Amino acid sequence: MDSRSEPTLTSLADPTRVRIVELIRRSADGRELVGRIAAELGLRQPTVSHHMKTLLADGVVAREPSGRQVWYSIDQDAAARVDAMLGTATTSDAVDLDRITADLTLRFAGTIDPVTIREVVADSYRALSDSGTSLLTSRVASFAASRLCARVESTLSPRAHRPSVLFVCVQNAGRSQLAAGILRHLAGDAVTVRTAGSAPAADMRSTVVTALDEIGVSTGDEFPKPLTDEAVRAADVVVTMGCGDACPIYPGHRYLDWDLADPVGQPLSVVREIRDDIEGRVRTLLSELRNPSVDEDDNQ
Repeated sequence: MDSRSEPTLTSLADPTRVRIVELIRRSADGRELVGRIAAELGLRQPTVSHHMKTLLADGVVAREPSGRQVWYSIDQDAAARVDAMLGTATTSDAVDLDRITADLTLRFAGTIDPVTIREVVADSYRALSDSGTSLLTSRVASFAASRLCARVESTLSPRAHRPSVLFVCVQNAGRSQLAAGILRHLAGDAVTVRTAGSAPAADMRSTVVTALDEIGVSTGDEFPKPLTDEAVRAADVVVTMGCGDACPIYPGHRYLDWDLADPVGQPLSVVREIRDDIEGRVRTLLSELRNPSVDEDDNQ
């Protein structure tokens, strides 16, 4: 029997290959180039080519030479099984918004009215629906819950809740995630940490995940998410990193702009340097949060 007639899909046990397949699935014409995938995921082209060979051998993708370019698409024989494994959540019908709303209504009972909760859930779905992720339902639930928590926090006096920091960069896939991961690791539950992007990517950069893992920092269930008014209003400190004037300014909040190199497309060695730069800044910020009397420079 031709092994390609029944793809095993064992290659999709690797998370990087899942991300490659997701990029191909959500591309405009259902096909992608190795170079474009490498740029989107922040990987070297030889690394992507290695994964692509495995996907090709497993019958997950098909190879289409066109002049000097080689396009990759989902193999027709594997398409149904890939959809079954990774999901096909491309419309609101595939995401149970009613279930998410009901769960959050129970969670925020007596704090936020059900109509507002439904509106936030629907808006969160709209904001994430084009991400192409197979985890759309759980991400919508998580994003909506974070926004609702931020709404509650923004109504409290500063002394009534723990300090809150919002890290914002362009894609919310590199610098902001590095900073957030390190601050969560160092501060534990003493600081509320959120991230956002002015133009969020589909997923975190693999080099960023690796660089954090090297210093014992887990990314948990973090994912790129758009900047919202709720997140800014709830933050005591807003740290921007290369996203221009995307953040609204509110009185009484501290704003920092960190001039940092962008890890997109950079090798791991460069991402490590960016990580270490960020770690130094985060340690300084945490010390200031723990000792509010320390003189703060809002332009550092």
